[in-house]
Amino acid sequence: MSKYLLENEASERLLFRKLQPSDFDEWLPFYHDPRSTQYWEGLPSHPEEACKVQFDRIFERYENDLGGMNALTLKNSGQLVGICGLLVQIVDDVEELEIGYSILPKFWLQGYAVEAAQKSKHYAFQEGFSDSLISIIHVDNVPSQKVALKNGMFLDKTTTYKDNPVHIFRVNQG
Repeated sequence: MSKYLLENEASERLLFRKLQPSDFDEWLPFYHDPRSTQYWEGLPSHPEEACKVQFDRIFERYENDLGGMNALTLKNSGQLVGICGLLVQIVDDVEELEIGYSILPKFWLQGYAVEAAQKSKHYAFQEGFSDSLISIIHVDNVPSQKVALKNGMFLDKTTTYKDNPVHIFRVNQG
């Protein structure tokens, strides 16, 4: 199990748990909405294939202690709203710890991404994982940039990551 998982953690409205293969069908609508992936190049165009690639990567991260996305479920219903987690990334040849987040389209604009990202930030600093955290966000993805800013992050630099132009948002502990 990855030390970076927020398994059994909770925020005001959300429970964090390990993603399960059985979450696939509930997460699939993310890939059926073209707005979810409009900013990222290099993803499979077929929704089921894109979802499978993502799930495979999440489980690979779990196995190799590279962090991973947590399933975010509503406390009151258990319904899956999104995924969020701490991810070990290599950006410009430097190992960084990223806060990554994605929310199902039907739950957009309800503050879940900010809530989950803030919980992930506090958890990472509390556990002493790093003195600095990043979020890797496509330069055109303004909604995700707003989440990073609300999470106390600042625009650190612009670079290329996996053939995509990205902003690196950063927050330092303290």
